[in-house]
Amino acid sequence: MSSEQTPVDPHRRTYRKGPVLLRGQQVPRTTSDQRLLAPNDDTSWLRGDPWRVMRIQSEFVEGFGALAEVGPAVSVFGSARTKPGTREYELAVEVGRGLAEAGYAVITGGGPGIMEAANKGAHEAGGLSVGLGIELPFEQSMNSYVDLGVNFRYFFARKTCFVKYSQGFVVLPGGFGTFDELFEALTLVQTHKVTEFPIVLVESEYWRGLIDWLRTSVVGHGNIHEVDLELLRLVDSAEDAVRVVLERGAELAAEERAAFAANAAAEQEAERASGPRRVVPPSDEQVNGW
Repeated sequence: MSSEQTPVDPHRRTYRKGPVLLRGQQVPRTTSDQRLLAPNDDTSWLRGDPWRVMRIQSEFVEGFGALAEVGPAVSVFGSARTKPGTREYELAVEVGRGLAEAGYAVITGGGPGIMEAANKGAHEAGGLSVGLGIELPFEQSMNSYVDLGVNFRYFFARKTCFVKYSQGFVVLPGGFGTFDELFEALTLVQTHKVTEFPIVLVESEYWRGLIDWLRTSVVGHGNIHEVDLELLRLVDSAEDAVRVVLERGAELAAEERAAFAANAAAEQEAERASGPRRVVPPSDEQVNGW
């Protein structure tokens, strides 16, 4: 094969599609407006990745907008299968009521079971009852105790809102969905991706096996540290759950303020040690915004 290359025509057609530059066979035969306005029964674009990105963006915009003024809030998790009248259902009602009386909005997944119970407790106590629903093939409408509800298509957008707008997680007995929320919160806190917040497990008999397994097997294999288990608090009553949220939340807030003050003092000391700062005048390019 010859090492010589065919010279590129410098005048060949160039087409810009937003930020994308296209040439040669990549140039489309129609414009974006033509494709948008043309009568067409093909709706496959609704399932394309660019359209999904827009839907994902809209979920974050809607979620952030709806929850921005909720104020201090705690998310409560647990099984959708828990029936009204059971001990765990009534325990969740008491948790929701206690959190609302303590001044927190209560955020749940908006469904039945433990979620409904916590929303019920918050609603009946006069607090703000929030539901973040999810599109599922077999569940579930927003329960009637939700005062402010947002429905999501995507789990990750919903999870972001749970974490972003909560000052604590209270976790009652549940299944895979509950475990998912619990371990995601633990991972985010352990890896310092978020500021630490209280994570409370309610009903020690249910959770004891998990805690024992984490301590013996997971810590035993060196996959987490013993201190990581201190991220969890195990309680048996609604009163204790609310107390831990309040007390641990206050402790963590004090620690954060102390750390901020220490960092500010260290920065000031470093500035004093380095002497007066030399002020560099801006260049003409910076002045003109170039």
